[in-house]
Amino acid sequence: MTEAINKAERHRAKMAKRKAVQDAEVAEKTIEKGLLIVHTGSGKGKSTAAFGLALRMLGRGQRVGVVQFIKGAWHTAERDALEKFGDQLVWHTMGEGFTWETQDRARDIAAAERAWVKALELIDDPSLAMVILDELNIALRYEYLDLDTVVAALAARRPGLHVVVTGRNAKPELVAAADLVTEMTLVKHHFAAGVKAQPGIEF
Repeated sequence: MTEAINKAERHRAKMAKRKAVQDAEVAEKTIEKGLLIVHTGSGKGKSTAAFGLALRMLGRGQRVGVVQFIKGAWHTAERDALEKFGDQLVWHTMGEGFTWETQDRARDIAAAERAWVKALELIDDPSLAMVILDELNIALRYEYLDLDTVVAALAARRPGLHVVVTGRNAKPELVAAADLVTEMTLVKHHFAAGVKAQPGIEF
């Protein structure tokens, strides 16, 4: 019994010290700004994480804009769910499918350029608190858009706007400009075992 009491006391003292350190670290952080967030890597969940941020922002009563650069005809349930927030959400699916589906570079470039024009409109809209540029990294990877132009525009966004960029193979220049970069690492994927894309998981 005494041993259990001593163990509990040691744990309480350890956690009290930890809390003091954590509280002090949090108190030091005083800057508030719009973030440039990048979700990249070969693992699943980049767009899903971005839409989780959208849900959090919508839950705060803020407006969110989405531009999808690559995904076209593939309908996603995230859009259905988020559109239940009504005019809090602005969603534009501008892609024409994955690059291996179109097999037409000129067409892909034209689609990416249209999507970028729409992205700039949303970035300039003062009513939006967050803009998600889904699969922009893919458009940059295949040089459908000028990298320097995109990075400069994102860096020059208004101070309070959060921008989330998704897609594999984020360019080093974009990573350098970002405030938060998360790389999704592929450890294991059911697709390799022959499991097909399923509603509620992939779309």
